[in-house]
Amino acid sequence: MRVFSLPMRTRFRGITVREGVLLPGEAGWGEWSPFLEYDPVVAEPWLRCAEEAAAGDWPAPVRTSVPVNVTVPAVDAARAHAIVVAGGCTTAKVKVAEPGQAPGEDEARLEAVRDALGPAGKVRIDVNGGWSVEEALARLPVLDRAAGGLEYVEQPCADVEELAAVRRAVDVPVAADESIRRAADPYRVRDLEAADVAVLKVQPLGGVRACLRIADDIGLPVVVSSALESSVGLAAGVALAAALPDLPYACGLATAQLLAADTVRDPLLPVGGALPVRLPTAAVDPADFPSAAPDRVAHWQARLAEVRALRGLGQDHRS
Repeated sequence: MRVFSLPMRTRFRGITVREGVLLPGEAGWGEWSPFLEYDPVVAEPWLRCAEEAAAGDWPAPVRTSVPVNVTVPAVDAARAHAIVVAGGCTTAKVKVAEPGQAPGEDEARLEAVRDALGPAGKVRIDVNGGWSVEEALARLPVLDRAAGGLEYVEQPCADVEELAAVRRAVDVPVAADESIRRAADPYRVRDLEAADVAVLKVQPLGGVRACLRIADDIGLPVVVSSALESSVGLAAGVALAAALPDLPYACGLATAQLLAADTVRDPLLPVGGALPVRLPTAAVDPADFPSAAPDRVAHWQARLAEVRALRGLGQDHRS
C-alpha cells in the first residue's frame, strides 16, 4: 500500500490536505480514502470500491467522455468567479450554507458564478444538509434569483422526510446525496418521492457495480460525483458515469482541479467541460506524488487493519 498526502488549492469540506491509500491489484491501483472521521463500518464500502478497481472489475463503457461541472467551494465572490473561468466547464456546483458565513456571501458567490458562466451556463448548489425545511423554503427563492436560475439544489436538508417536504413546496429540483450514500436504506428517497436526482459516489457506496445496481433500482436520473479523490479514485467515478445507460446531467468529477498535487503524472482534468474515459492508474509511480509522514502512514495502516478485521479478513495478501 502507498499512503498519499495531497495539498488542496482551497480549503474544502474543512480539508486542506487530502489523505488516502493506494492499493495494488492485478489490474493496477485502487484508491481507499475514507474521510478521517469515518469509523470502520462507514469506511468498509470504500475499501470494496478500491479492491474492485485494483482487480479491474469494471463494466464496459458506453461513452468515451463524461460531461462534468466545476466545483466552487465556499469562497468569496472574486475567487468563485476565477475558479469558474479557470474550470472551463459550462456547469458549476456551488457550495452554500457554510457554517460561520453570512447569507449574503452565498448570494454574492452565486452572482459571480453566473457572471462567469454567462446566461447559458447551469448552476447547481450543494447545501450538504445544512438547512431546516423552513430555512430551505426561505433561502431557495433568494438563491435561485441570485444564480439566475438553479438547475437543482443538492441535499438541502439532512433527512429524507425533510427532502420530501422541500420538494413538494418548491419549484427548484431536489437532488439527494447524503440521503443515499449515508442512509441505511437508500431507496427511501425513491419510496418517499424525496428527490428528482440521485447523486451517487462510488467509494461510499461500495464500487462501480454496486452503484449501477442502485441506479437501476432507484429509478432516478443520476449524477456521479466525487468524494474528493485523487485521479486514481476519480477513475472509478468516471467508469460508473461511462457505464450508465443515460447521463442527462454533468457529473461532479472534475475535483482534481481542487488539488495542488495528484497521484498520477497525467491527472483526470476536464477538456472542453468533459473528462475522457481512460484508466490513469497505469501512470502511478509512488515517487511522483507527496507521500505522507511516517505517523500518517501508521495511522492509515491501523485504519486498514481495523476495517479488514471488521470483515474477518485480517492482514491478508492484499496489503
